Amino acid sequence: MGKFLRKVAIFDIDGTVFRSSLLIELTDALVQEGIFPSKVRKIYVRACKDWLDRKRPYEDYIGAVIKGFDQNIKGIRYDEFSRVAKKVAAFHKNRIYKYSSDLIKNLKKKNYYLLAISHSPQKVVKEFGKKFGFNKIYGRIFEMDRKKRFTGKMLYPELIFDKAKILKRAIEKEKLTLKGSVGVGDTETDIPFLKMVEKPICFNPNQKLYQYAKRAGWKIVIERKDVICYL
Repeated sequence: MGKFLRKVAIFDIDGTVFRSSLLIELTDALVQEGIFPSKVRKIYVRACKDWLDRKRPYEDYIGAVIKGFDQNIKGIRYDEFSRVAKKVAAFHKNRIYKYSSDLIKNLKKKNYYLLAISHSPQKVVKEFGKKFGFNKIYGRIFEMDRKKRFTGKMLYPELIFDKAKILKRAIEKEKLTLKGSVGVGDTETDIPFLKMVEKPICFNPNQKLYQYAKRAGWKIVIERKDVICYL
């Protein structure tokens, strides 16, 4: 008799479970704590304003934040970084979407293997994800030297930036099945793993994912204030 294979559910985190970006909040906090220099904000403040004014896409804004973070993480002590990451996660722990958080709870009751993926640093994603009981959390990992300071080099980028590869890896390592599998994403970068699962859900999708989902016949869910709409 074959071994029982556990069903899997994969969730993007930023903008899908968390009502913002953990990387944005972490970068701002590192500046506020004086760990990053105040000039870091200048790298992304214009892109933020332009996005809020609908002059430039969100991708430009988050790209500028990534640039500011990546250019300043070198030399930062891990203990300082960890302290701020925990602080950010604790402060924002309840700023979540109802639809996706309820879905996580329901799937956990059904014994799904819960997989979380984010392009934010893994430490802050892990701290934020503790309340949900994810079985595995993937995020960006940065190399450290012997003195526990970041070198500025990101580890395993070929895996972290390929969410479909992460899902395949989890299925193989954890003996999971795609039968009955669920995936939740919000941008076109999530399409590869959404194509793999049996039940893809596009939650508050951007334009590119929305258009793809409409053509593919995928479930589209919009949550705005206290209203949840199914398209």
